[in-house]
Parts: sequence; structure tokens; C-alpha cells
Amino acid sequence: MSIIRRFAAVILLAAFAAGLPAVAQAQPYPSKQIRFILPFPPGGPTDLLGRAITQKLAAQLGVPVIADNRPGAGGNLGIELAAKSPPDGYTIVLSSPTIAISPSLYAKMNYDPIRDLAPISLVAVIPNVLLVHPSVPAKTLKEFVALARKNPGKLNYGSGGVGTSNHLGSEMLKSLTGIDMVHVPFKGSNDAMINMMGGQVDSVVIGVPSALQQIKAGRVRPLAVLSKERLPYLPDVPTAAEAGVRDFEVSTWYGILAPAGTPREIITRLNGELHKALASADLRERLQAGGFDPLTSTPEQFAEFIKLETVRWAKVIKAAKVKVE
Repeated sequence: MSIIRRFAAVILLAAFAAGLPAVAQAQPYPSKQIRFILPFPPGGPTDLLGRAITQKLAAQLGVPVIADNRPGAGGNLGIELAAKSPPDGYTIVLSSPTIAISPSLYAKMNYDPIRDLAPISLVAVIPNVLLVHPSVPAKTLKEFVALARKNPGKLNYGSGGVGTSNHLGSEMLKSLTGIDMVHVPFKGSNDAMINMMGGQVDSVVIGVPSALQQIKAGRVRPLAVLSKERLPYLPDVPTAAEAGVRDFEVSTWYGILAPAGTPREIITRLNGELHKALASADLRERLQAGGFDPLTSTPEQFAEFIKLETVRWAKVIKAAKVKVE
């Protein structure tokens, strides 16, 4: 082969090699399975919501979307894993208020919720309700606050553990009204309600789906729903604002995020797919049957929402002097 021919062959090979990354990058997204991290154990609300969304996304995207339960550290283990994953659109995570609560709750964290994660969309919310044991001599929220003021440190409340949203929900009530109640943590919010029904604690803040059956059976007394508006399935229970305590709103929300640095076009694509999924009648019915209220947002709206929630919970945590090492 002449020098000219060898030189031409080298040029062709170099051009071919240079073109390989471009070909790989040109593959349409998604071209392989997506890992959907669920940072709580199987069977809980995060798992049920995540798996319902997983099935819908897989059908829409045409690739497997694999639910990956990674519980631990109050949800932070799974979120940290997502934050440290490659920002290529093939790892996403479902978060509850954990990402807004944790920065003020934990002395040290291995990820920064704002810096290390890219919000995609809010997807659902569960409204909460304030319950008391039927023996508590308070029929309304105003009466309950008055009772607590007359008996500082005498009333107690249950929660699913230190730093959970139902723990901080009761602490928010204390902060807003200046009352003093004793915290009794349990292994989960359902355990807290069961112990309240047994008379071990006086009150609990809990998700409405978990409490609805007990409310209708008269085993617990609802004083207020902690949402902006009354709930259609509890039409006679006032909101906290209607019952005399403004700004006492505690909802367990859920949103999906990707690692920071994920390309904008992928974030936009996933946001659009989530909007489509949550607009579908079958998924909405499935979620509503499980007690979830589906919702969506833009990535920017979700990012701003996280910042506002972080500030709101920081005030509650500071006032309650709660810290987890």
C-alpha cells in the first residue's frame, strides 16, 4: 500500500472513530431500563405510590422502569444513592418531605438536597388529620388547645418516630399555640394511632387514609384536617384554620427527582411523561383508592416548593429543639 493510500486509510479510521461517540449520544432517550429508587420499605405509602407510577411510566416509555427499595436513615439512604448516581436520566428517586426536613434535623448529611438533586415534578399528596382519644374532654381544636394550656405537660401525643412529619406536625401545633405536650414516639404512625386508641396517648397527627376507617367507626375523634380545604370524604371535619389555628397545615407530599446535572431535555421529557401518567383515569383512580391526591408541577415549581418547605420545617425543628445525630 502506498504512503498516500495508508494516509487516506488512517484518516478514514480516525473519522470513523470520532463519529462513534456522536452515534452513541444520538440514541433516543430512554434506550435502556430506568432505576426508580424508593427510599422506604415495601408496603408503605412511598412503595405503593412508586410502584403504581413505575408501571405507568414503563408502559409509556417503552423500557423497563425498575422499582428499587433502598430504606434507611429516615429515607436519606435512598435519596443519597440517587444524588450520587450518574446524571444520565437512568436513575430517579421518589421523595417525601424527607428532603425538606432532613437538613435541619440531622447534624450531618452526605448529600445536599438543593445542590445534588434536580426536581422533576410533584406527584401526590396525602392530607393529615389531628385525632384525639374519645376520652379527651375536647370536642374541637379550640377546646383541645385550651385544655392543653390549662394542663401544661399533662397531655401527650404519639408519632411514628423522631423527625417524622407526624411528630413535627404536633410540634407545629405546639409552636403555633404555645401549648406544652409530651412526645411519645412509636415505630410507625399506625402504631401511634393504635396506642392512642388504647388510651396510651391523647392525640396523634396521621394521614387520613390510615385513620378513615377508625374515624367512621367512632374509635377516634377528628378535631381538624390539616389542609387548606375540607376533604370530600370527611365533609363535617373543619380545617385547622376554620377551627381557630391558622397556618397549621401538614400534608405528606411526594415528588420525583433526578441527580443534579441530568440534561434539561431529559428532565423535561420525564416531567411530560409524569403529567401524562397522572392525568390518566386508571392511575388517578388507583392512587385515589389508596388515599393519595394526584398532582403535578413544573420542575421549577417543585424546586421552589422544596425551598419553602425547608424553611417552614426548619422553624418547627428549631422551636422544638429536635436533632438527630
